[in-house]
Amino acid sequence: MFSSKEEFKEAFAKNLESETGKTIEQATEQDAYHVLSQMVRGRLVQKWKETEQSYQAAGKKQVYYFSMEFLMGRLLGNNLLNMGALNVVEEGLIDLGLTLPILEESEADAGLGNGGLGRLAACFLDSLASLGLAGHGVGLRYRNGMFTQRFVNGYQVELPDHWLEDGYAWEVRREEEAIEVSFGGEIESVEDKNGDLHFTYKNSQRVRAVPYDIPVVGDQEKAVNTLRLWSAEPTEEDLLAKAQIEQAYGNYIGHQRHLEEITSFLYPDDSNEEGKKLRLKQEYFLVSAGLQNIVQKYKDLDLPWSDFSKRIALHINDTHPALIVPELMRILMDVEGLGWEEAWTITQSSVSYTNHTTLSEALETWPVEVIRTLLPRIFMIIEEINERFCQSLWEQDPGDFDRIAKLAIIADGNVKMAHLSIVGSHSVNGVARLHTEILKNREMKHFYEAFPERFNNKTNGITHRRWLLHANPSLAELITNTVGEEWKREPRLMKQLLSYREDGAFLDELHHIKQHNKENLAQWIEKDHGISIDPNSIFDVHIKRLHGYKRQLLNALHIMHLYNELKANPGIDMTPRTFIFGAKAAPGYYFAKKVIKLINTIAEVVNQDPVTKDTIKVVFMEDYSVSLAEKIIPATNVSEQISTASKEASGTGNMKLMMNGAITLGTMDGANVEIHEEVGNDAIYTFGLSSEEVLSYYHTGAYDAKEMYEGDQRIRRVVDQLFHYSPFSKGDTTFHELYHALVTNNDEYFLLKDFNSYVEAQKEISHDYANRRKWNEMSLMNIAHSGRFSSDYTIENYANEIWNMSGAKLLNG
Repeated sequence: MFSSKEEFKEAFAKNLESETGKTIEQATEQDAYHVLSQMVRGRLVQKWKETEQSYQAAGKKQVYYFSMEFLMGRLLGNNLLNMGALNVVEEGLIDLGLTLPILEESEADAGLGNGGLGRLAACFLDSLASLGLAGHGVGLRYRNGMFTQRFVNGYQVELPDHWLEDGYAWEVRREEEAIEVSFGGEIESVEDKNGDLHFTYKNSQRVRAVPYDIPVVGDQEKAVNTLRLWSAEPTEEDLLAKAQIEQAYGNYIGHQRHLEEITSFLYPDDSNEEGKKLRLKQEYFLVSAGLQNIVQKYKDLDLPWSDFSKRIALHINDTHPALIVPELMRILMDVEGLGWEEAWTITQSSVSYTNHTTLSEALETWPVEVIRTLLPRIFMIIEEINERFCQSLWEQDPGDFDRIAKLAIIADGNVKMAHLSIVGSHSVNGVARLHTEILKNREMKHFYEAFPERFNNKTNGITHRRWLLHANPSLAELITNTVGEEWKREPRLMKQLLSYREDGAFLDELHHIKQHNKENLAQWIEKDHGISIDPNSIFDVHIKRLHGYKRQLLNALHIMHLYNELKANPGIDMTPRTFIFGAKAAPGYYFAKKVIKLINTIAEVVNQDPVTKDTIKVVFMEDYSVSLAEKIIPATNVSEQISTASKEASGTGNMKLMMNGAITLGTMDGANVEIHEEVGNDAIYTFGLSSEEVLSYYHTGAYDAKEMYEGDQRIRRVVDQLFHYSPFSKGDTTFHELYHALVTNNDEYFLLKDFNSYVEAQKEISHDYANRRKWNEMSLMNIAHSGRFSSDYTIENYANEIWNMSGAKLLNG
């Protein structure tokens, strides 16, 4: 981008003056960020065009990754890194009296996701571009993110996330590619002279979908792919049509807001009927706009429909985009005039589906009447898919009504989106080996028996460029100085670090980098939260979406236990701990909000008590985000991955923390199993029930939480502190629901069963941390083995085994 920092400084000063009319001295940090990001984007535009042209010239297959979430994080620094310009720009800014990290703070985290689903999608886009594969994201341009989290009296309060308030430097509006999406109305059918039916919409509500494109820069600018986000932006014609349907011409602004609300919020509240309809509208708006655009681009190539799946791959990330299946059928039949069999062959061979859960409540279903009313033609197609599928099952096993009932797409008045995704695709993958086996043997056993060839595993991955090279440059530099540059292209080469396991000087340097990162985080926490923490304490980190199965409550109960131990014996030898939490609870998830209140209450107690404040500190970070994770992860000693075994599909936070030298404390769940295989017994702490034991308890109902509560004095004490007068409850009923969840309602996620095992693992951590040499060796083991979990390898497997793309080959060893 720039051959020298002098060239950059000259260009930056010139652009700053022309854009703002200000000198370097006069400019604000926001001015400087805006100008720098525009310079970077301007440089990318040409490469962006060249990438698309090269794909078309080479006839490359294009994959479109449909997802309701893309948690991209701040892009300025990451783009500069992948463009190979980071060092030059950093040095040039310092000469001008500016620093890149401060300028990056001016960029809002794009409010396009909530948790692991969106972060995974962002990592996959990075890897696709870095491998030179023609892979693009398709999502929604939410004007407001999930919410901005604030704590008031320890409770979570949700404020609007106006992330677009100051504009977004990286997006390009493509007005000329706007598309119409239709909802509701009636469907009229006309039979032609050949007896074929043709369907048209009448009195439907039309919404204009306008695409906004964001460049996705690959490593060394190997490619610049596209994240296309669709925005609901009604035209005057749309508004008048809406007014005509409702016979209410005076409420122009009201109609406008009604149509725009489709992309107003990430995950609208679906606890009421209107919220449910809006959620379904979002899902259809995403797939309809995306598919219409993709099909038109394919038609521009002037190729036969039989080649569609050779040039196009459509991926469903979780069930939210499952309507890809009937919408592609609608376009191929109603718009392009194909027959059912040809359209179905194209659809199945083009579509693939990733399942992300074993939780039955997370497997999306929609009431038949909601789909029939909102998407009448789509429902007709789903009915036909279901009828033909059930007929094929009957032909395979005549009279087996139970099998048909279990596999049917429509059952009990609901449309099952996971079933629709499986039936309408050629590939179904889980996201960790254990997760995939649970899908095959339990949750989707009957589908696996019907279509064994469709099921496969693709363990999740993370991009080492953002989560190591960008987030932890000191550690990245140490790795480069030790094993050379090639590990950046081939992350598994980090295994070469294992030969330094006995190298005291190397281990000391590793320790100094971690300490420096901890000191930086401690300073930031004191400045931002007013809490003083000890950089020499164990930084024990639990950062992920707040949910019962992720067991933040187990962590909290353990902290209460440590408090009790210290109060009973103030002279006890206990390694100082700083417990750091970051998590949002869904607005309607009452239990999760109570856990947040509990953790904040624990923090108030232990951080101020003279007996405990120098040994235990608790910090709950507000408004957890990608940018906040980039501060926390490089400073982490212990990575809390303590989900109830069998419940976490994979996890990717475990991989990011591992890559930065944290030691995993985890159940044998999700990708923890594969991390354990990599590092061995000596560099991970495992505890608790196995997935087989958990599933057996669910099956037999033999677990008795009350027996655990009554039979263990330590457990009874901490649980009683939620119900009876204690420093935490203070005699009120604030935490009674948590008590009843554990005791009265039989502890759904087995916290009490795993409590003692967890406490013992934590004791072992405290003991081992005191042995600095041993701890640094364990940290090295995790870093060295983390390359396997680069999303580059994950995407290579998707490309070769699901999408049938020809692309870069990485090392296998």
